[in-house]
Amino acid sequence: MPDYHDDLRLAHVLADAADAATMDRFKALDLKVETKPDMTPVSEADKAAEEVVRGHLQRARPRDAILGEEFGVEGSGPRRWVVDPIDGTKNYVRGVPVWATLISLMEADDEGDFQPVVGVVSAPALNRRWWAAKGAGAYTGRSLTSATRLQVSKVERIADASFAYSSLDGWEERGRLDGFLELTRACWRTRGYGDFWPYMMVAEGAVDICAEPELSLWDMAAIAIVVQEAGGVFTSLDGVPGPGGGNAAASNGLLHDTLLGYLGRRP
Repeated sequence: MPDYHDDLRLAHVLADAADAATMDRFKALDLKVETKPDMTPVSEADKAAEEVVRGHLQRARPRDAILGEEFGVEGSGPRRWVVDPIDGTKNYVRGVPVWATLISLMEADDEGDFQPVVGVVSAPALNRRWWAAKGAGAYTGRSLTSATRLQVSKVERIADASFAYSSLDGWEERGRLDGFLELTRACWRTRGYGDFWPYMMVAEGAVDICAEPELSLWDMAAIAIVVQEAGGVFTSLDGVPGPGGGNAAASNGLLHDTLLGYLGRRP
């Protein structure tokens, strides 16, 4: 199996640079915020953080492609860095500390499909960071030398499960609200944490299942490998493994079929 240690170390350097850019403008009274064509907000910090990451990658990995939320695709080839400069921009612009920079390296497999092999999720306002590399496990901590290995929970019954989600609107818009509500009633506990955080809690074993009805690749690539390397399962709502399905279902593995049974129903 390839060794991704150098790529993981670089991903931490990228995350450090992005943290500096985002924290510099967090809660700034003069923060500039625009509305994108899809009616989601983008701040000057989103753009600055992605520009910083791209600059580092162009120097350190000039042959690798880059896909970022704010500036699109640059380059081509079998290796692609995927960047979400601020996952949780709505929280960021309101001063809520639950947001993170997501950085992933994806490689093309034998069939030409890209799969994440390195992922870093850095939430500097929470003073938290999670990361993983293929075949090397998943960890949390502020440095590579001081870290705790992650392991998903061993909860086996949906009645004992903690379920995290982002909002109700997306499920209703896609005709999946009935299954979603049935799942919330079947679970022991539900909480709307939103964005990257519930997936990291699945990896930590604090939450057992989570899902979202619509996501982009940059929302999922980094979190997917962290969940997988912690022993969990990450698929689309239709059960397709990996972050390429346009939506997400993550679990400790033991509850995954049950999760998909509720949320994978089509209207």
